[in-house]
Amino acid sequence: MRKHRVRRSHLIQRIGYTLPLREEQLKERLGERFRELDVPLLLEWPDGRRQALLFVFEEETEPGRFSIHRLAHYCLDLSELYQTERVVPVVIFLHPGGFRETLSLGSDTRAYLQFSYLACALFGLKARDYFDSPNLVARLNLPNMQYAPEEKVEVYAQAVRGLRTLEPDRERQIKYLDFVDIYAALDENERQRYQQHYAEEIETMSAFADRFIEQGLQQGVQQGLQQGEATILMRQFARKFGTDSAETYRPRIESAEPEQLEAWSERILSAETPETIFH
Repeated sequence: MRKHRVRRSHLIQRIGYTLPLREEQLKERLGERFRELDVPLLLEWPDGRRQALLFVFEEETEPGRFSIHRLAHYCLDLSELYQTERVVPVVIFLHPGGFRETLSLGSDTRAYLQFSYLACALFGLKARDYFDSPNLVARLNLPNMQYAPEEKVEVYAQAVRGLRTLEPDRERQIKYLDFVDIYAALDENERQRYQQHYAEEIETMSAFADRFIEQGLQQGVQQGLQQGEATILMRQFARKFGTDSAETYRPRIESAEPEQLEAWSERILSAETPETIFH
């Protein structure tokens, strides 16, 4: 591994505040050919000791599709837009393959523009080295690292264990578990082996998932009830007071609770003006 490649877990240390920026730049600044990358982040230190750093993260599944010219363009655009020269481009490669690492523009005697970036080749990192990492990003990306075929189930298990122990938010656990599943891509035999050897962890994650799904279903039922009541009241409103009047009160109706909507639906039967329904 070349010396300028760094481990993802070491890219950012002692960071204060991070501010996600829009992924694509304003269209008028780039004409019709605007570019989009993955995650631009503005990092600021709370004590103000150092100037802010703009990190530009780009993920490339297939290295052959990577364009260093596009990345250079994007970094220059961000530099101009945010009036900073403290821009750090980072490219994360998932699959093996060749990719260009430097760009030099100039003549035979002089280079007028030189560009490079931090390359994080996940496929070159040994998954076993990160089994006990306290870095959630590293644990989630274990399936994207290097391991022997017979280690695949263990790698998956360590990724799920990292998710369970390092991410307390249940909603994120479910979302990130999908990420691990997609990149691990266990076949039926591997899933059976995982279920046999890691039954306790499966039970724990399943409990989290069941509670999350149950909460989601409850919220869905409540939301569906509210939408149904709002639709009925809007129809009643339009028939009695006209479409324009109904549209005037749409925001209030669509934001009300089901119980309130039910009460308004009863009042509209005898109401002579819209105001009497709500007061």
